[in-house]
Amino acid sequence: MTMVRINISVTNQTLTGFIDSGKPVYQTQIATAKNGTGQQYGSECTPLGSHRIRAKIGTCVPENTVFVGRRPTGEIYSEALAEKNPNRDWILTRIMWLCGNERGLNRGGQVDTQRRYVYIHGAPDSHAMGVPSSHGCIKMRNADIIELFDLVDVGTEVTIIK
Repeated sequence: MTMVRINISVTNQTLTGFIDSGKPVYQTQIATAKNGTGQQYGSECTPLGSHRIRAKIGTCVPENTVFVGRRPTGEIYSEALAEKNPNRDWILTRIMWLCGNERGLNRGGQVDTQRRYVYIHGAPDSHAMGVPSSHGCIKMRNADIIELFDLVDVGTEVTIIK
């Protein structure tokens, strides 16, 4: 089964995946931006509108692999590592890099989702889901991001709504 569309609800803090028939086949809690929704570069807000998965990063890396600049650092997340790096924005396990489809809303200029490096990615299991807390990305539990990663292709449509 391959999903053809993902809907992200900021209000409900959920991600829902759909197959061709329009039938929802996957749903999980997520965490969007603590700053709310918005498109502007530097806002650390979750962008709204129609997007697509531009790239999938992290195929077959171990769970809790730490990424910086979309590259594995060689570290595996642990509470001890977190204590040594208290202000780090943890991007773990898998990354699905989003690209906006709507010129002027989430594509181009100062509102470009891809240039803002907005991802769907794994987060430490100690981070609460269902509570806005990211720097603009969509955070998921590591087990959930691994499952979702294997159910979508590059180009899968992603709609983010309030």
